[in-house]
Amino acid sequence: MSIFAAPGAYDRAITVFSPDGRLFQVEYAWETVNRGATIIGITCKEGVVLGAEEKLDSILQDPTYTWKLYEIDQHLGAAVVGLGSDARILIDQARVYAQSNRLLYDEPIDVEVVAKRISDIKQLYTQHAGVRPFGVSILFGGIDKTGCRLFMTDPSGSYRSYKAVAVGIGRETAEKILREEYREDLTLEEAIRLAVKCLVNALKARGEEPRLRLCVVPSETKKIRMLPLEEIEGYIKSLGS
Repeated sequence: MSIFAAPGAYDRAITVFSPDGRLFQVEYAWETVNRGATIIGITCKEGVVLGAEEKLDSILQDPTYTWKLYEIDQHLGAAVVGLGSDARILIDQARVYAQSNRLLYDEPIDVEVVAKRISDIKQLYTQHAGVRPFGVSILFGGIDKTGCRLFMTDPSGSYRSYKAVAVGIGRETAEKILREEYREDLTLEEAIRLAVKCLVNALKARGEEPRLRLCVVPSETKKIRMLPLEEIEGYIKSLGS
């Protein structure tokens, strides 16, 4: 007879480790992220690109409104995957940190500082009874005094720096393309086209029509720009040429 109880005995409280060292509630939060619409981030010498799949739930929905890409500050953007309501709360906190840094130090906040502070909040929600982990991963991408930076935060409260990364249901398809085609000397235009290619192929692999949103933070201006839908459609069409 096994001395270990069934996993169900350990998944009702976030503070309890299973005998094999797992926090099931954190793993469930990760599953929410892994099943979410794909997001992608790519850095290059000319800036940072963030992209996301976005689906319309109704023909009456405003197609110009984005709920996966956010502006944190002029030099910093974010892409989210997972539970949207959780993401909104963390995005608001990131914006507060960014503006507080400008008021206190009169300079834009470093990308890693934002990623670390949001990860600190996430980690806090894995240690206390009566709460649950945030079921969201966030990519923070922008330009600071250290250069073009891209960080991914996960539901456990960890964060890592990447040159290029994809998260969500189409991660395997997108990362296969990134491993084959990513180069550190990409131009910003090439990085945009690579992001579009990854997202379109991830959608096609699931038999879905491509609907994307993208934003860029060029190192020349250090100001985030949301790409209009017409421009994104042009990139999608160019893939077939």
